[in-house]
Amino acid sequence: MHIIQTSLLQPGDKLGKPVYTESGQILVGTSVSLTSGMIKRLQSLGIYTVYIEDPRTDDLVIEDSVSEVSRQRATQVVYQAFSNMIESKKWNRTISLSKLGTQFRQAFEDILYDLQNKKELLVHLSGIYTASNYLYIHSVNVGIYAAVLGMALGLKRDQLIELGIGAMLHDIGKTQIDPKILDKPEKLTDKEFEEIKKHTTYGYEILREQPDIPLLSAHCALQHHERVDGSGYPRSLQGNEIHEYGKIVGLVDVYDALVANRSYRKGYLPHEALDIIFASSQQFDLTMMTTFRDHIIIYPVGMMVTLTTGEKGVVVDVNSRHPHRPIVRVLKNPRGENITAYEVDLSTKLSVLIAECEDLMI
Repeated sequence: MHIIQTSLLQPGDKLGKPVYTESGQILVGTSVSLTSGMIKRLQSLGIYTVYIEDPRTDDLVIEDSVSEVSRQRATQVVYQAFSNMIESKKWNRTISLSKLGTQFRQAFEDILYDLQNKKELLVHLSGIYTASNYLYIHSVNVGIYAAVLGMALGLKRDQLIELGIGAMLHDIGKTQIDPKILDKPEKLTDKEFEEIKKHTTYGYEILREQPDIPLLSAHCALQHHERVDGSGYPRSLQGNEIHEYGKIVGLVDVYDALVANRSYRKGYLPHEALDIIFASSQQFDLTMMTTFRDHIIIYPVGMMVTLTTGEKGVVVDVNSRHPHRPIVRVLKNPRGENITAYEVDLSTKLSVLIAECEDLMI
């Protein structure tokens, strides 16, 4: 299988991986033959790319860093908790959150178990989701990325649990923001942006009142928009005034926001998102940035690439020691003609680089 733009799908193409709704339910399953109506529906839901079956790449196994079961369980926990908060705000009702910490701890421990049982601590999230209600999927992704970075930085298990709970709940304050402002695709007015910024304080107030939520987890909600150069909010903290958890969640929150497909734009590719983050390096902890970069799969399996030789192919494996130099199966020559496929290991063929990444059908 490989990645393709939904704009290039043809009736009869079969999905190589499922497409999920914002609540983690399967919208379209693997090996389903797409109709023209289904293709239009995927596009209308803000899905820009999918994995499709292809005889030339059917041997590729594309796995998430976290199992489908763990991810769906975590997504359901986030979806239920956030939906309840949104409904309580809408109808001005009070709801009980007495088991919030327990539910999120259990969900995060599943994620942590999956990550700790990986041979290599390299993360790539290949699930395809609808762009609506991005908040739920984003919360789970931030929890996963925070876990990976926390593990790479050597945090102990109890610290990882505090971090993970806080990371998955870092945006719970957005449930108290007017959806018209929260989901506005156009540039926010100054007044609207000031309202959005309140979600950090709202989230902290919600979480610190829960008896089974660690106070440091609540600080993830409060501090994830603080920046080490003092340019963040709500308190313009600098350097070590920001807790380590706040720095971690702030970094991975930005990364996931960049790579995510939204209803109004296509997500950046992993290497593009990292370039953007490093261009704003004064805002983040340098050690955390470099550590995170070293544990992200920049060119995931199934990605279509063009080499500096002009040849086109698909990434078929990742070199854990050199994640920026994967193994590529070349399928077309520089003239764009199909050839007998062969593989090149870019970690050994140093004269060849990836020139660009494509979502194009080849």
